[in-house]
Amino acid sequence: MIRTFNVRTSTRMEAIDITSQVARVVGDSGVENGICVVYVPHTTAGVVVNESYDPTVTMDILEALEKLAPRSSNYRHMEGNADSHIKSSLIGNSTSLIIESGRLLLGRWGGVFLMEFDGPRTRTVYVKVLEG
Repeated sequence: MIRTFNVRTSTRMEAIDITSQVARVVGDSGVENGICVVYVPHTTAGVVVNESYDPTVTMDILEALEKLAPRSSNYRHMEGNADSHIKSSLIGNSTSLIIESGRLLLGRWGGVFLMEFDGPRTRTVYVKVLEG
C-alpha cells in the first residue's frame, strides 16, 4: 500500500519532523513486521532519519549543508536554486525503516525528517509499507 501526505514548509531551509505522520501510516496499514519506505519526490528536498529530541541537531545539519553548498556561488543552473539540488543530492530523497510489532524501529531519539532546501513550498511525502 502507498499513502501520501502533504507538508507545508515555511522557510527556505528547514527540517520538519514527520515521524508521527509516518507512524500513523504504518499503524493504519496493520502490518506487524515489514519495511516502510519514505520517499519525497522533489529534487530540492530530502528525507533523513536523525535525532528528534534536540532540535539543535537538525539546525547543525542545515548549517553544515549550507557550508558545503552555499546559496551564493558560481553555479551554472540558472533558476537560483542549484544549492538546493546539491543539498538534496547529499541527503537523499528516501529512507527505509524496519517495522517491528506494528511500530517503526527507530533509535531512542530517532525521528524522520523532511528536509526542505528551497521553500517555502508544499511537499508530498510517499510512504510505502511492505509486509514481510
